[in-house]
Amino acid sequence: MDLPTAPAVVQALKRRAEGDLGYPTWLDSPGGGPLAEAFAERMASRYGWRAAPEYVRAYTDVNQALQVLLHVWTRPGDGVAVHTPTYHPFLATLEDMERPLRPVQFRPDGDSWRFEVPDLAGCRVLLLVNPHNPTGRVFTRQELEELAEHAERHDLLVIADEIHADLTYAPHEHIPFATLLPERTVTLTSATKAFNLGGIRCSVAHVGVPELREALDAQPPFLYGSANLFGAEATVAAWRHGDAWLEETRALLDRNRKLIAARVPETVGYRVPQATYLAWLDYGRPGMAEVLERENKVLLSDGAAFGPGGEHHVRLNFATTEAILTEILDRLWP
Repeated sequence: MDLPTAPAVVQALKRRAEGDLGYPTWLDSPGGGPLAEAFAERMASRYGWRAAPEYVRAYTDVNQALQVLLHVWTRPGDGVAVHTPTYHPFLATLEDMERPLRPVQFRPDGDSWRFEVPDLAGCRVLLLVNPHNPTGRVFTRQELEELAEHAERHDLLVIADEIHADLTYAPHEHIPFATLLPERTVTLTSATKAFNLGGIRCSVAHVGVPELREALDAQPPFLYGSANLFGAEATVAAWRHGDAWLEETRALLDRNRKLIAARVPETVGYRVPQATYLAWLDYGRPGMAEVLERENKVLLSDGAAFGPGGEHHVRLNFATTEAILTEILDRLWP
């Protein structure tokens, strides 16, 4: 985000920097001690999900967590079902780790998106990005229940990336997938998206699968790194004391997503996102990110990088001030 950091986070980091920078007391805790507790508190208060702190494992970011999970639970050649287009670092991970992508294709449906689940035989994992990046779609309970049925039928591990959950706009509601299939689901999340803390490098995985927890705990304890002191400090501060800042920021983002809707020309497809700070714009032809950077001086993400269904799109980050967003839109659509 092109926005200031939440004051509660800044204050927590200052206190830590001016105080004790020695080894934290929770160093040997796989979940990062207070990090796991703060996660469980937040899930209970915001989503009515009683997550177990002892099931939490700490990582630097969700993509690292995904790689670790795939490494210990799957083998090269095991298929991974993903709604596409999707977050491009996940696609790169699947390619690098030789886990074939099984696309669950999103298709336009009025002012939103729909999908039909293909045959998932041969898949080992369902990787669920909810709220969805890049479309901003928030999955309904009915859709999640359908996916749960497929996961049961095909004996799939469900890895649910829910990092954008705190950026869901009313009347839409985020439903943690672990409330549907607790012993088949790993929930990945972090404060980095909602609280603009990407450089903090801290995330959590709530591992509801007993066999997977055992597999992870059998690994050397520092092989995949561990949560750092400042990352945990910032995350706990955000989750416990940052909601006033978050509500103000989400109100700004809500106005911005609607401003885009008011300005977008009829020749460009735009479905107002139900969550996130990302606009998924359909120009109807490939290569538009390069054109818009060269001719309009606006840097956007090329939709082709997001996999099947993204070729004609660009992704716009609207997490900025109204003045800067207005300048962006003036350049895109003079």
